[in-house]
Amino acid sequence: MVLGKVKSLTISFDCLNDSNVPVYSSGDTVSGRVSLEVTGEIRVKSLKIRARGLAKVRWTESRNAGSNTAYTQNYTEEVEYFNHKDILIGHERDDDSSEEGLHTIHSGRHEYAFSFELPQTPLATSFEGRHGSVRYWVKAELHRPWFLPVKLKKEFTVFEHIDINTPSLLSPQAGTKEKTLCCWFCTSGPISLSAKIERKGYTPGESIQIFAEIENCSSRVVVPKAAIYQTQAFYAKGKMKEVKQLVANLRGESVSSGKTETWNGKQLKIPPVSPSILDCSIIRVEYSLMVYVDIPGAMDLFLNLPLVIGTIPLHPFGSRTSSVSSQCSVNMNWLGLTLPERPEAPPSYAEVVTEEQRQSSLAPIGACDDFERALPGPLFAYIQEFRFLPPPLYSEIDPNPDQPTDDRPSCPSR
Repeated sequence: MVLGKVKSLTISFDCLNDSNVPVYSSGDTVSGRVSLEVTGEIRVKSLKIRARGLAKVRWTESRNAGSNTAYTQNYTEEVEYFNHKDILIGHERDDDSSEEGLHTIHSGRHEYAFSFELPQTPLATSFEGRHGSVRYWVKAELHRPWFLPVKLKKEFTVFEHIDINTPSLLSPQAGTKEKTLCCWFCTSGPISLSAKIERKGYTPGESIQIFAEIENCSSRVVVPKAAIYQTQAFYAKGKMKEVKQLVANLRGESVSSGKTETWNGKQLKIPPVSPSILDCSIIRVEYSLMVYVDIPGAMDLFLNLPLVIGTIPLHPFGSRTSSVSSQCSVNMNWLGLTLPERPEAPPSYAEVVTEEQRQSSLAPIGACDDFERALPGPLFAYIQEFRFLPPPLYSEIDPNPDQPTDDRPSCPSR
């Protein structure tokens, strides 16, 4: 008898989206198939799968322990989110000495389905950083007597959704700072910076509108700038390692001495970046918008405004109801709902109140006698005269237009 060979062992997921990328969230069911292709006939002890979710941190630091003595200190930490095992073929025991309970697999391609549920508790979003990572995977192992196991691991992505339609993430962020330049015994005027953004939460692909005012009372020419930074923080053994990376930036026009520069919604686009990670005990990923003034020959004047990069974007029409977002996908279909181009005029007064009803309402009412006594005569007569008159006719043109005003966006005052 000629022993068969394992030609291939593959893992595929039943994807939940149109892009065929396996992406899941806490509480979702992960399902898929393990495909085994063999030539000839083989005998198998077991075919197992193991699914894990693991956050891991690792870095090293050099330490001095006296003269001419140094050593390396390792910092490692792990957090396991889940550990699922399942047997698709065979039994738990894999010792080579046992010939009992073997399964015969014939030549060809065979598929074995698997399924498991992710924990309902919050999971950390998949992440690859400089000193740590958050990874999720399924590993398949094929055990045969007198052969080394055939193993295959395939990762999948987990997103812990962050809905920016919550009051804390929709609140504006603002700040003001001032700096006075000194050179020996001479002191120039101050440089002041005020900046504001509409909200704290954004999603990749959105543009942040920056409202700022830069007043330069110094003797130097300064340049206003803005940048988005990502900060990765890793924790192990009571120590913290931090990595800061530039994500996007922009440059404004130079501001001469005695001049003022205003940003009325200057836009800075957020590139494709990973969402914020705020719930993992050993890895945090945070973002901030830095609006600053580049001052030649001196320390920059800067403002840091915190950001949260989420996964569920701002709802249309500026809705602030976060409960709706949990029931809707990112690409929301509003069922063809459109607004009319022109508002429909309200019904006329005559269509609602007849002349008989109006005349009857003007008749004295006994219940109002006390009210009439309590009010001065002229005031009560004024109320009675105008209380039941019809409203003015509807018009799409304001009959009393206000004086023209400047419609430009306002800049926050210092």
